[in-house]
Amino acid sequence: MKFGPVPVTEASDTILAHSVKVRQGKLRKGVLLSSSQVEELQQAGVNEVVVARLEPGDCHEDEAAQVLAAALVPDPHRANLNVTNPFTGRVNLTASCPGVVEVDADALLLFNMVNPMITVATVPQHQQMSTGGMVATIKIISYGVPEADVRQAAQVAQGAIRLVPPVVKTAGLVVTDIPGGPPNEKGISAIRGRVEALGLNLCDVQVVPHTIDELSRGVSELDGDMVLILTGSATSDFQDVAPEAVRAAGGHVNRFGMPVDPGNLLFLGALGDRPVIGLPGCARSPALNGADWVLSRVACGIPTTGADIAKMGVGGLLKEIPTRPQPRAKHGK
Repeated sequence: MKFGPVPVTEASDTILAHSVKVRQGKLRKGVLLSSSQVEELQQAGVNEVVVARLEPGDCHEDEAAQVLAAALVPDPHRANLNVTNPFTGRVNLTASCPGVVEVDADALLLFNMVNPMITVATVPQHQQMSTGGMVATIKIISYGVPEADVRQAAQVAQGAIRLVPPVVKTAGLVVTDIPGGPPNEKGISAIRGRVEALGLNLCDVQVVPHTIDELSRGVSELDGDMVLILTGSATSDFQDVAPEAVRAAGGHVNRFGMPVDPGNLLFLGALGDRPVIGLPGCARSPALNGADWVLSRVACGIPTTGADIAKMGVGGLLKEIPTRPQPRAKHGK
């Protein structure tokens, strides 16, 4: 591609690099100048314009972006993504339903290394999305790029971006109540919002006393494809009331604690074929916390092992919640 100033008389069939005012308004950058537009420039007293001229073997920015989007998402329906039409060298990928983003990070690195003018930017791995949220944008920075580079970038990142929708439809919540404890309505409302943001139905809510026996009974009788537990007193040990109640109900606990703050006091287990998430106290607030990361992954059927949770520590220092009773700046758990 050639780029630079040319006399207006030689600008026909070139791409205008910078917007220029004319008598009838403005010719915007990126327009392919026609002979009539060249006349408009001359009538406006413009003698020289900066243009881009594609050469043999070059691919226009819009065409390149469209080709690359088709490579990154060969089947938008199966990937649960919507693909916009190209404009100014850009194609956006948006979520067609709630879910969690999965990307092939290694493939996208290779994609972005082919040519600095060929780029794709995505939300973080396993980011929870709502319908219509932007998952990625493919942007060709220059007005044209070599077609060979477009082919190479398309080859190294086939099918590298997708959205994983929830695999469960319903969730049940057991809340334990303690005298003088936090109001249950606020916590239930916050958790209902989280569940519904994933397109799930909070189909059952039970409030029981904060004892192993009562919580075990509540967990056993709870409806829903996924079991959520919110205790009136924070779970502070692997053998505390909530983990013991899950085990008493015939389930097991795989992981207690996570390196995400707020959200440390989360546990993860199962009761039969139903996943169980013991929510930290910060889940009573709608603000982002570690429980959101685990809840969205589990709801979408993405494997969430102890090692996966351990990896969440990098980037796991989240914004402080104003209602947090013991902020980081003070002593305490």
